[in-house]
Amino acid sequence: MELPLKSPPQVGDVFRDLSEPFRKHYRMSPRQMKVFYALQNCRTAIMGGHIDKCNECGHIRIFYNSCRDRHCPKCQGIKTARWVDKLASDLLPVSYFHVVFTIPAQLNPLVLNNPRCLYNILFKATSQTILSLGKDPRFLGGLTGMIAVLHTWGQNLMLHPHLHCIIPAGAWNEDRAKWNPSSKKFFLPVRVISRLFKAKFLAFLKDEHASNSLLLNGKGGYLDSSTNFKSLINSLYEKPWIVYCKKPFKNTGHIITYLGRYSHRVAITNQRLLNADHNQVTFRIKDYKDHNRIKSLSLQPAEFIHRFLLHVLPDGFCKIRYYGLFACRNKPTILIHCKTVIGHSLTKSKLAGLNWMQMLWILTGWNLSVCPVCQKGSMIYAGELNTLRAPP
Repeated sequence: MELPLKSPPQVGDVFRDLSEPFRKHYRMSPRQMKVFYALQNCRTAIMGGHIDKCNECGHIRIFYNSCRDRHCPKCQGIKTARWVDKLASDLLPVSYFHVVFTIPAQLNPLVLNNPRCLYNILFKATSQTILSLGKDPRFLGGLTGMIAVLHTWGQNLMLHPHLHCIIPAGAWNEDRAKWNPSSKKFFLPVRVISRLFKAKFLAFLKDEHASNSLLLNGKGGYLDSSTNFKSLINSLYEKPWIVYCKKPFKNTGHIITYLGRYSHRVAITNQRLLNADHNQVTFRIKDYKDHNRIKSLSLQPAEFIHRFLLHVLPDGFCKIRYYGLFACRNKPTILIHCKTVIGHSLTKSKLAGLNWMQMLWILTGWNLSVCPVCQKGSMIYAGELNTLRAPP
């Protein structure tokens, strides 16, 4: 009889101990294989590591290396802290709106075959929608900004591409050197945003299809016919697209805390896993259709791994992007001018120049340089642990 995994389970345990059925019935792309290996071996002897030794009592502590893959739920904490710390100096002292842009599920077959292309279109259509409406004198009449974070999953780990966008409640009018605030209740009319977003996305998609840039096979193979593709486009024009604008944040402190939760999130965290054995993997989900009630969902291990790997991003793909006031070219010019007029004092970085142990001490209060046994000695580096084998 197969014994269940130790409790509490982690995503790495599923990849390491329960992946045999998956490898028999599913094929992985080279990119997915790289992520699979990383999650399977993160912080294990296979990745190597180093040894620390107490200079007083001789206590030995082993640190195994992290995989540092952006899809690994274990490796996002330090990255998130650094990113949030850097972002704090860029934000303006104004209210912010959280706007979510979602594409219809009918596009999922195209997304699976063309993730880089479709995700780029999503970013492009969203940014052009917000910036063009912001410049419109009927609305804000100036340059606004946007920080967009791509998420590709739903609570059940199925494909659900959407952008989480943080947008300041207003725009900068360069001609008048003035900040034009938006309404306190909403950033821009949601229906206007939704219609323009849909029009721009479908226009970009038609351009890609006309240039034969789309890979059309598998479930999306039927779209190789121009008639079928036109029928899909027409059906997408007819249905409403979902753009959701949440209530504005009160201050930059709230927005920084919120962004820290969203920026480097992966498809599922270890905290959501409830149980994992050779029959099923059970995890918590939030049912948005049932008043956000917390429920549990069980999947076979092979299906769980398959769904997780649906969200592996193309190599080198940038999932966090900055537009308008927050674009790199505008930070040293327009953004600084805007801050000066508004009266914003620069925020100093707390983590710049620190190593990961020093950062951990500041963020959690854990001083890893002190011996955990005798509490007197210092943990001194004592040597390397070599990797057991090279990645595939």
